[in-house]
Amino acid sequence: MKKIIIVGSTSSGKSTFARKLSRKLGYSHIELDNLFWKPNWTESTDEEFFDKIISATQEDSWVLDGNYRRTNHLTWPKADTVIWLNLPLWQTLYQNISRSLKRAILKNEIWEGTGNKESFSRMFSKDSIILWLIKTYKKNISRYNQMINDPNYSHISFHQLRSRKEIEKFLNNL
Repeated sequence: MKKIIIVGSTSSGKSTFARKLSRKLGYSHIELDNLFWKPNWTESTDEEFFDKIISATQEDSWVLDGNYRRTNHLTWPKADTVIWLNLPLWQTLYQNISRSLKRAILKNEIWEGTGNKESFSRMFSKDSIILWLIKTYKKNISRYNQMINDPNYSHISFHQLRSRKEIEKFLNNL
């Protein structure tokens, strides 16, 4: 395990898990959301985003988290391990709502240097992360099941973790 990708639905705990795993292994942590979002919720162009990813994945070892399908051609061929946090919808939904509420109340910056913060109006807008979870949850399950069986990714060791208990056990057994 040298080049690891963490995937899962929104609010499955990808970034938290990736931070813990990268600390434990002594690898750099690459958060795709951090590379993608610019100040004032401005999105990076694909060219900007891809350049950042290419630069960040030049190292010999890393832990990357995120679900940006359009970046798979840059990251999956390099990866030797993919860890899918496949938690139940109720659990990710609970975490999504509680995290969003906490962020809206505390007004903490989500990605350093961007000024981007969660707000109550954003939580209930067309850009709601809660709605995004509901719309993409089943699609993610289908997509990752297909990718596990895709011969193009036969070089990758896949791990599917379905509960917080399995996640903790995985980290403790390293």
